[in-house]
Amino acid sequence: MTTGTDISSLETRYMYSCQARGVPPNKQVVSALFKVCDTVVVQCLQPSEMPILLLFHAYFSLAQPLILCRLFRHLCNLKSYILTSHIATQAKLKKARHEVSSLVILLDDIKDTDFHPLLDLLTEADLSEIDAVDIINRSVCILSWEYLLALVRVSSRKLRVVDIQDILFGKDFLLDLAQHGLPCQILNLRSSHFRKLNMIGNFTRMHTLNLDFSASLTNFREDCFTCMPNLKFLSLCETRITNLWTTTAALAKLPSLVELRFQHFLQDDEARKHAASDRRNDYWDSDHMETSIHDEAPSVSGENSMYRIFNEEDQYLNNTDMNLDVSSETEDSSDDSEVDFSSQDRETSFMELLPDVPPGWEDLLNLQNEVSFGTLEMQDDEEPFFRLSNTRLPYITPKKCISHNPSPICFEKFYREYMIASLPNLKILDNLHIRKVDREKAILIFSEKFEHLPYKRKYKESVVSILQKREIRANHTHGPSPRRKSQYFYSRSLSAAKVGSVAWPSLRPLSIVGTTARDDQRSYRPRQFEYHPSDASLMVFGTLDGEVIVINHESEKIVSYIPSLGAMNSVLGLCWLKNYPSKVIAGSDNGSLRLYDIRLMPTTATGSHQSAGSIIFDDFDQLTSVHVNSTDELFLASGYSKHVALYDISSGRQLQVFDDMHREHINVVKFAHHSPSIFATSSFDRDVKLWDLRQRPNQPCYTALSSRGNVMVCFSPDDQYLLVSAVDNEVKQLLAVDGRLHLDFSITSTGSSQNYTRSYYMNGRDYVISGSCDEHVVRICCAQTGRRLKDVSLEGKGSGASMFVQSLRGDPFRDFSMSVLAAYIRPSSNSEIVKVNLLASTDQDKGHSYTRHSHPLCSSGG
Repeated sequence: MTTGTDISSLETRYMYSCQARGVPPNKQVVSALFKVCDTVVVQCLQPSEMPILLLFHAYFSLAQPLILCRLFRHLCNLKSYILTSHIATQAKLKKARHEVSSLVILLDDIKDTDFHPLLDLLTEADLSEIDAVDIINRSVCILSWEYLLALVRVSSRKLRVVDIQDILFGKDFLLDLAQHGLPCQILNLRSSHFRKLNMIGNFTRMHTLNLDFSASLTNFREDCFTCMPNLKFLSLCETRITNLWTTTAALAKLPSLVELRFQHFLQDDEARKHAASDRRNDYWDSDHMETSIHDEAPSVSGENSMYRIFNEEDQYLNNTDMNLDVSSETEDSSDDSEVDFSSQDRETSFMELLPDVPPGWEDLLNLQNEVSFGTLEMQDDEEPFFRLSNTRLPYITPKKCISHNPSPICFEKFYREYMIASLPNLKILDNLHIRKVDREKAILIFSEKFEHLPYKRKYKESVVSILQKREIRANHTHGPSPRRKSQYFYSRSLSAAKVGSVAWPSLRPLSIVGTTARDDQRSYRPRQFEYHPSDASLMVFGTLDGEVIVINHESEKIVSYIPSLGAMNSVLGLCWLKNYPSKVIAGSDNGSLRLYDIRLMPTTATGSHQSAGSIIFDDFDQLTSVHVNSTDELFLASGYSKHVALYDISSGRQLQVFDDMHREHINVVKFAHHSPSIFATSSFDRDVKLWDLRQRPNQPCYTALSSRGNVMVCFSPDDQYLLVSAVDNEVKQLLAVDGRLHLDFSITSTGSSQNYTRSYYMNGRDYVISGSCDEHVVRICCAQTGRRLKDVSLEGKGSGASMFVQSLRGDPFRDFSMSVLAAYIRPSSNSEIVKVNLLASTDQDKGHSYTRHSHPLCSSGG
């Protein structure tokens, strides 16, 4: 039987390769090759020869590699036969004891000139008696990324650990790694620059992946993890991942996943010991930090954890390591936004926004203290590389633990229960074991707080199956038939089937580009929009520049263009007339109020305003909202005041101003859909009030109180409910008849007093959509039970492309469809109207990604 190359001959072959290529041997590589020989020498030398060996070690740090080799050979000349024989004997003993001999290559001092001899060495090592090859990068590296990938991929059989920093190699390296894969078992990409994880390459040997402190990572691509059938341990602490639905959909594609971490739980006493843990148990202590072939006897005890928690003082990735010049790697906005090397100054960490953060967490930026996977029974061939922790967490509730380095997803309500219920094979979450009682509790809470499928459907059904059942029912028109289904049953079942099969909904920004009289192309800055009440293809939007534009949002063609009159500023109020579908009322923040007939308006920016077909109303200063009643006879206006004005549409006159309706300004006023005299007001004085014009509104019909200032209110399509949105995700549904609380949607607050929240109905009054201006997510809840169906994360393309939800509307003609007005943080970028379709999957090549910020007009209008 053919045996691999013995360890003792690897040094010789490496020297011959260097000599043949005319390059000096690399000192770090020589150190690795002689580590095991050095151990054997100590065992074979006489006591009188030990001082010589000590001199050899003293000279080690100063000598050139070739001189070092000659000195070593001279020392061992008389012992050569004994050494060779002893090395072979030791190798056999290690095999018998199941010990591991591993070659650790430290990349810090590897240059491009060292590449070819090192490539030859790793090729030979892959066929040798060495058990494992580990490639590690501590701080800096001058090796080109193409050479690095060649090195890590040549060891296809023996590669065990790859521990690198992508900031040293740039965007192309990270994309190549993700798209083509690695043959390693453990991959550590600490502080990686992925924006959207899309690791679709071949990672079939990998059982452990560590992406801790990846501050750019927000989400996963749909096909991520499809090529990791053996991945068992995954750590994602201190990332920016927030979406429970897309995260669990991606993780569900990992059939072997048993341990997952988005945070690191420690008991109170364990946390106090964390900063002063026993250095003697650290793998990466001073005795092991050299690049070497080292011998390790892996433990198979279930009492150990996957990674060791290491001392802060032992870190090798410090702040200066991260402040590298990456200007050449600056990402432009034209790429696929999977990675982000846009700045060497990273965005503010999520943890920096949280109170009571345990001190010293920011120092935990290296491999040693990033992860400490929990207890897990493993077979010999599954044993992790790292020296394992002597500590073990008994089962305790998360409330009795201190969370270290949490990702924002951990702060979602019922995060732990949702994860456990969605990932049935998971055994450990955030360093805590999942017991049978935990899983039972998680399934119960999931059923109470979340909708697995829309319309209370319990099981996923294929569209074909539903259509077949509908046809069978249609054919049974004669004779006795089973219990009849409602007219909505099959359409709702079809919708539920489609929503259930789409984890990543379609997000498509409207391309709104106009043409001027001189055929110049220009873009617009939308600030408010409304769907047309009877034409499913039309939408009107107002801009920050005072323009009013009607667009066919299906063809993305401009139907009518109404320019700013110069005096107009941002258009904050828009409302279509229902019985006169060509007419729309627009109000701006400087008080201007006009009614336009879109049939009489041009389709291009002519540079002049045509007054035909428009009616001018008296100004309402600092306007934020307008709304027309159900008969198109009257409309109301409110704004940054305590008053509401009533206008007659046919005459163009202001009929009355109702003074002091609230104690603070009235942000939104809304008429009921079917009662022309009933309207509601929402104010930052925390009150929502219902009024009746027939009672000459001196007193409200009733007042409902919120705990924070109210941003908006709207009626359900059948006027049965009032949907109230207050600052920072306080969303409630009231009975319109008397203002009693019907549902509190219990959305997690952020703690920001500037997080203005807006909510509307979707699918008639079946679902509620809610978004806030400090967040990048739209939440979808059942309007009858309050259970959460799904969150949709907005994502902006390119670097620095964070966005926030400024406004949103449910599509009145299409189920599970909506549009979101999303504004970029970047001042130079225009806002976008993003069409969201929960029934269709997103186009991966055109994914966008949207985050959070505040805006001076965030509180204005609906």
